Amino acid sequence: MATLIPSIGTCVSRMTGGERRLAERLEQKLDDDYLLWYDVPIGPRHLHPDFVVMHPRRGLLILEVKDWSPKTIQQANKQSWQVFIDGTLKTQPNPAEQARQYAHAVVDALKRDPQLVQPGGDHQGNLAFPWSYGVVFPNMTRKQFTEGQLDQVIEPHQVICSDEMLEKVGAEDLQSRLWDMFPYLMRGVMSLPQLDRVRWILFPEVRVQTQGALFDDSDLDAELPSIMRVMDLQQEQLARSLGDGHRVIHGVAGSGKTMILGYRAEYLAKANTPASKPILILCYNEPLAVKLESVMQAKGLGDKVHARHFHKWCRDQLVAYGQTLPGQIGRDQYVAELVQRVIHGVDRKQIPSGQYQAILIDEGHDFAPEWLRLVTQMVDPTTNSLLLLYDDAQSIYERSRSKQFSFKSVGVQAQGRTTILKINYRNTKQILQTASLIAADLLTADDKDDDGIPLLKPISCGRDGEAPILIKLPSLREEALAIADQLSNAYGEGHAWGDMAILCTDRHTRDLCAKVLHQRKIPVQMRIGTGDFDPASDTVKVMTMKVSKGLEFPVVALPGVGHMPAEGEDEQEAARVFYVAATRATHRLVIGVSGDRGFGAKLHARAI
Repeated sequence: MATLIPSIGTCVSRMTGGERRLAERLEQKLDDDYLLWYDVPIGPRHLHPDFVVMHPRRGLLILEVKDWSPKTIQQANKQSWQVFIDGTLKTQPNPAEQARQYAHAVVDALKRDPQLVQPGGDHQGNLAFPWSYGVVFPNMTRKQFTEGQLDQVIEPHQVICSDEMLEKVGAEDLQSRLWDMFPYLMRGVMSLPQLDRVRWILFPEVRVQTQGALFDDSDLDAELPSIMRVMDLQQEQLARSLGDGHRVIHGVAGSGKTMILGYRAEYLAKANTPASKPILILCYNEPLAVKLESVMQAKGLGDKVHARHFHKWCRDQLVAYGQTLPGQIGRDQYVAELVQRVIHGVDRKQIPSGQYQAILIDEGHDFAPEWLRLVTQMVDPTTNSLLLLYDDAQSIYERSRSKQFSFKSVGVQAQGRTTILKINYRNTKQILQTASLIAADLLTADDKDDDGIPLLKPISCGRDGEAPILIKLPSLREEALAIADQLSNAYGEGHAWGDMAILCTDRHTRDLCAKVLHQRKIPVQMRIGTGDFDPASDTVKVMTMKVSKGLEFPVVALPGVGHMPAEGEDEQEAARVFYVAATRATHRLVIGVSGDRGFGAKLHARAI
């Protein structure tokens, strides 16, 4: 069975009858190594061919579908056709010419990539794989096509007619019809990196930007990057198939949850009208909110998409609707009172509900049940668009786990619209193994029904890398000095300072590491409180482990792990924090295992 993107259930409402029948036949009758895209914008010009078909041993095919019957076609030539549409005679481009132009635009975009063209020989500079185009007439038989002399204006082998795509037609016959459209057969197989590069160029929405990437999608002359990272096919299909209503995605660390959220926010924003309400992204940690806000701003969507951490959003609500802020009380009391005043304001209708076209919640496992209940009320009931991302293994704040709850009990109606992502793409196999060593008991899979909260065990994508570097020295200061040396080495290897982070167990260790970096004249940004995090600055980010949630860095150092868990600290709670911190690293992980606590000893013993 072929992979159709988006899934047919989420796009059938905008398909014509003929498009739906073709989608069903292609999905059912083509082998599972066929990839199909329906009405997905292509390349920087955002062209919309009806179907793109890709096969690693065949090549690339563009299909245009026309629901025209012989009676509706009044006149046809190689340039244009006169067709009755909704009772009105209209002039339309020859569908084969329309498909040809789409195909040539695709080919021109792909030929810019040296890795997708023939390097030499008679075909030097041409695509390294075949390509073609064709037309599908779901309401016209082959006999009707020939009798109408349409074979004089479209090459017959570039057409599939209604009787050639019936349910009873065999899979091999349908596949033969498709590949008869090609001028020549492919020798060899398109490699997986080549497939990814094709997807990167054709579908900008699925690109995974590397930290600090400056590629401009709108610049046709911009240099293509040597490494192109894209969503995997499950992620892309999910992102394009979310649809309306409430949706919950349970995903392990590094499974691409935030990337899918970003895609969804961008998609909704581009579909916005001037009269549309804003879109809200919420998370618990302030640095993640800043990061998401900067991404939306960079995409030119800052006026349509607002990214906030939860308590800032609560404060903004009280200020916007003239409600009194809490007085001078302790921080914990202040934030609790902040939330309660918003809840009471909504209950008394002093703060309006339904303010947002859509709400997307990242790191939903950090939200207390009453917070989720409040947020669900803020979605406009006419759109009812809510996306909640969740991973209970990363739930490091006790309040969010204080009691079990169902999503239904807090207003999240996601039964039957829950997706699970188990593959970790962020971390190398070695980094994930190290994180899982400490969190082994924590990561025991626990499946629940689709209204409960499952605990997922991550599966490595298999990306290989270097073993984490363990540092065992007599003191934390010596650890900090050794970490500074490791970061300097990484800088010498080509990593930017902004690619690095030191994630600390506590504030004392954080302050110590920042001081050592200053002494070494390494540019550093220490996150103490709100407003101290700038994701774009070329500085080493120093912060506590807890506030790093949702972020990622190529190089991460974890000092003080040999002192975990701290005296009196619950071991499972500490394991959750370590797991979150370790899985922030995408390439290199440095761990300080000085001290006599359990985590350091366990890691050191495994290394020996």
